[in-house]
Amino acid sequence: MSASAAPTHVRFSSAASPPFAAAALRRPRRRCSPPVRCSLAAEPGLRAPPELIDSILSKVKGTDRGVLLPKDGNQEVADVAVQLAKYCIDDPVKSPLIFGEWEVVYCSVPTSPGGLYRTPLGRLIFKTDEMVQVVEAPDVVRNKVSFSVFGFDGAVSLKGKLNVLDGKWIQVIFEPPEVKVGSLGFQYGGESEVKLEITYVDEKIRLGKGSRGSLFVFLRR
Repeated sequence: MSASAAPTHVRFSSAASPPFAAAALRRPRRRCSPPVRCSLAAEPGLRAPPELIDSILSKVKGTDRGVLLPKDGNQEVADVAVQLAKYCIDDPVKSPLIFGEWEVVYCSVPTSPGGLYRTPLGRLIFKTDEMVQVVEAPDVVRNKVSFSVFGFDGAVSLKGKLNVLDGKWIQVIFEPPEVKVGSLGFQYGGESEVKLEITYVDEKIRLGKGSRGSLFVFLRR
């Protein structure tokens, strides 16, 4: 009895093992293949045609960051921005591409990036030299508008904390602005808040749209 039972047990075990081994080999292949296909499908959307980037930069060049553009000129910029948005990477706010030093080269609403310094009266008094935004990991934003006024160099600076709202939208809560003219410096006002949707970003430019529809074009420095 014991001699005949042992071979039966051995035959059952050896016959059962191959199907389990084959199933174990098949399952990982089924799990791995979908991510590969998704990655290849998404790859064309990672980079926009260079001519689109050159086009939007050429349209805003020499316009005092959009101030000198007529209505149809602003519309042309907006049209190119729509085309570039089609090539935006997924979840751009999670990309390291957003970090760095950026120059504001265009805004469809002149007062959005510079406040009273960019109003018609403000532009007469304060000659804007540059407008820069620095985004530092993990969550610091620094805005700076440099200007000259009555022969003195000056700047207004803002430091803010970046909060991610979703894959494309960010919120920045700024501390009160700090103004410096010559050797004189002071802080005024209170906190402020902005929300911005990142509609395109790459190694060269970044596009954003404010919660009220203002279109921004940033050029990496």
